[in-house]
Amino acid sequence: MKRKITSALISVYHKEGLDNIIRCLQKNRVKIYSTGGTFDYIKNLNIDCTKVEDITGYPSIFDGRVKTLHPKIFGGILSIRDNSNHQKEAKDFDIPNIDLVIVDLYPFEETIAKGSDEVEIIEKIDIGGISLIRAAAKNFNDILVVSSSKQYDELYSLLEENSCNTNIEIRKKFAKEAFGVSSHYDSAIFNWFDNNNSSELRISLTDSVHLRYGENPHQNAKFFGKLDDFFIQLHGKEISYNNLLDCDAAVNLINDFKDTTVAILKHNNACGLASRENLCEAWKAALAGDHISAYGGVIISNRIIDINTALEINKIFFEVIIAPNYSKEALELLTQKKNRIILILKNTQVQPTQIRTVLNGFLFQERDLSTETTKNFKIVTNLQPTNSQTNDLIFANKIVKHTKSNAIVLAKNNQLIASGTGQTSRVDALLQAIEKAKKFKFSLQGAVMASDAFFPFEDCVKIATAEGIKAVIQPGGSIRDNESINFCNEHDVAMVFTEVRHFKH
Repeated sequence: MKRKITSALISVYHKEGLDNIIRCLQKNRVKIYSTGGTFDYIKNLNIDCTKVEDITGYPSIFDGRVKTLHPKIFGGILSIRDNSNHQKEAKDFDIPNIDLVIVDLYPFEETIAKGSDEVEIIEKIDIGGISLIRAAAKNFNDILVVSSSKQYDELYSLLEENSCNTNIEIRKKFAKEAFGVSSHYDSAIFNWFDNNNSSELRISLTDSVHLRYGENPHQNAKFFGKLDDFFIQLHGKEISYNNLLDCDAAVNLINDFKDTTVAILKHNNACGLASRENLCEAWKAALAGDHISAYGGVIISNRIIDINTALEINKIFFEVIIAPNYSKEALELLTQKKNRIILILKNTQVQPTQIRTVLNGFLFQERDLSTETTKNFKIVTNLQPTNSQTNDLIFANKIVKHTKSNAIVLAKNNQLIASGTGQTSRVDALLQAIEKAKKFKFSLQGAVMASDAFFPFEDCVKIATAEGIKAVIQPGGSIRDNESINFCNEHDVAMVFTEVRHFKH
C-alpha cells in the first residue's frame, strides 16, 4: 500500500543533516508544519513553512512545555485515511492530514551524563515529542515516522528515490524503530527516577554488534553495548563471544592488582599470574605457572607493553592481549601475526551489577567487589603469618575470588603456582592444584593456600600441610572450623579468616 507524502510535521532538537530532507520535501511540493527553533531553521533555508500555532490557534506556552499537544495536530496524525468517518470529522473540525512526522527527543541521557542538576534533567523529559512519535508509529498504515537524527540519511535517500512515496514495509520498519526509541527513552527516565535501586529490571541498549558465533559455531550471538567505550582494537580479527567472556574476566581480575602484574586466562580462569617490579619478569613468572594452558589464551597487563616483554610474549600463540598501551616497537612486533587481537583498555570501570538468564527469568546481583586486606584478617591460629606470607595470602585471595568454584589457589612470592578450578568438592580442587604444581616442577614448601569458601572438614589443611604449605586464608564459618584450626596449631601452620565468601559460578 503506497502513500504519497503531501504534508510533514518537523520538530527536532538535532538539525544537522536536516537541510537536504527539507529541500527534497520542497521539491516535491510537500507542505511543511513546524515549531520553534525548527521553524526558524527552515525559514533560514528560504523554504515556506507553517507554524503549528497557525493550525492550533494557540501559541507555545509554559516556556515551551506545550506546543503540539492539540487535537488538530494529533487528529491529523491519528486519523485513518481510508476511514470515511475519520475523514469527515477531520474536514468538519478543519484538521489537516499529516503524512510525515520528523521528531526527535530532548537529550535526556546526555543531560544526565554531563552532571546536570535535577531541574535541568526534568526539563529534558520530552512530552510532546514522545507523544507525536507514538501517535505516528501507531498509524503506520498511513504515516511515516522518523524518530531519530540517525535516520536522516536513510530518509533522504528514500524520499529522493521514490519522489516522496512510501510503502507499507518501509512505514512499518520506521514505526518499529520509533517504538524502540520511545521505550528506550522511557527506560532511561525510569532508571533515573529509580536511582539504581533496581526496584524493577529495565534494560535498554540500542548499540549492538553481531558476533561470529556464540560459545559454539552453531549458536548465533550478539553483543549489546558500546564496546568502543571500553577498548580500542589496534589489530586482529573480530572479537568473539568467548573472547569477550575472557576479556571481562581478565579486566575484573586485573582491577584488583596495583603492582606491576600480568595475567593469562583460559576459559575465564587465571592459568598464570604474577606481580613483579619488572613487567618482563612478571610475564615470565606468569607463563611459568602453566605454559600449556597459556596456549591460545588471553593476556592482560596493567602496564604498557614494552619491547622486551613483547619479545617474550611473541614466542607463544595467544588469542588476545589487553594493556593500557604498547610501545611503538612492541606493537610492530605483536602485529606481525594478522589474527592476534590487540586491545588498549580505555576504561577499567566495570558494571557494578550482574544479570544472567535463569529458567523463565533473570538473576540480578551486585558484583563481588570485595577485596580483603589485613584490615579484614582474623588470625585464628596461635602462629601469625609472616610479612611475606601475608603478602602472598592477599595475593592468592584476590585470585581465588576470580576463580570458578569450588576453587583453591596455591601461591608463593606473588606468583600463582597452581589452582584447582570448578570442582565439585574442595578436596578435589586442592588435589588438582597440587598435581598441577608438581607437573610444572614447583615446590610447595612455604607456599600459601587460598579457598573461596570455608573448609567443611579438616581434610584440606591436612593435605596442604603434608605438601609443605605453611599459611592458609579462607572465609571461615563452618561448624567444624575448630578442627581445621586445631590441626594448624598442632602443625605450626598460620590460618586467617576473612569472613567473606567468594563463590563464583
